[in-house]
Amino acid sequence: MKRAGFTTVWLPIALLLPQLMIIAIFFYWPAAWAVQSSFYLQDPFGFGSTFVGVENYTDLMTNTEYGKVARFTLIYTALVTFFSLSIALLLAVKADKVIKGAKSYRTLLMWVYAIAPPVAGFLGLMFFDQRNGPMTEMFQALGWDFRLGADYNSTATAMVIVAVWKQIPVNFIFFLSGLQSIPKSVREAALIDNRSASGRFWDVTFPLLAPTAFFLLIINITYALFDTFGIIDTLVRSEPGNNPVTLVYKVFVDGFRGNDLGGSSAQSVILMILVLALTVFQFRLIERRIHYT
Repeated sequence: MKRAGFTTVWLPIALLLPQLMIIAIFFYWPAAWAVQSSFYLQDPFGFGSTFVGVENYTDLMTNTEYGKVARFTLIYTALVTFFSLSIALLLAVKADKVIKGAKSYRTLLMWVYAIAPPVAGFLGLMFFDQRNGPMTEMFQALGWDFRLGADYNSTATAMVIVAVWKQIPVNFIFFLSGLQSIPKSVREAALIDNRSASGRFWDVTFPLLAPTAFFLLIINITYALFDTFGIIDTLVRSEPGNNPVTLVYKVFVDGFRGNDLGGSSAQSVILMILVLALTVFQFRLIERRIHYT
């Protein structure tokens, strides 16, 4: 096979330089600054800083509020990831069987992907409005006094529902592409060997979707941890109070509202390490059992 080559070593460097500069300026530089700031007690007015070593980290480890936020983030991430993947997989399986109006059905499911997280949060405010929100009325009909922004569990439920609704189209697109890439001969052979639709799905279809599911698992965990910031900020109306928040939002609140730059930097470093460790764990242990074809 003929391979493309460069006549000079400077050409590929020049082509990579813009991307490398963007990564260095918007990722490595802020990350290095956050690590450095986490060891200092910053003056909120910018007049100076005092080196305190690991005191910011030890304060976080003994802070009950930080532990509460961390537990909620874990539960929130698990719920958003599970429901986003499971509902999207169900819709993809159903859409793959649709013959009439298939394109229209798929387009309707994909439209939500174009909505920005703050806009999704604003739509959530409309649906969960205390006076005439349809979701609020539905919960009240079921006997639940749903109060967004005033009740911890109500706000947490709204956050999970809106975040799942926003992420389903992305997962749907990937799952549908994965289903359509399965050879027709494999499906016909599975139909002969197993007459049960659920049996064929778990024995044949789902294992073939494993690479796609693994990729989406990482994407959804990252989404729940970071990309739902706009949704949370809109739903709590920028006033978290006693409402549930995630670790990323707490970094923003402590840093920009509480002017605790050293503490918020330590939180961001801990979050960065946790995400890195989670990613390495998933790739090392889970990917060993997944074979890409």
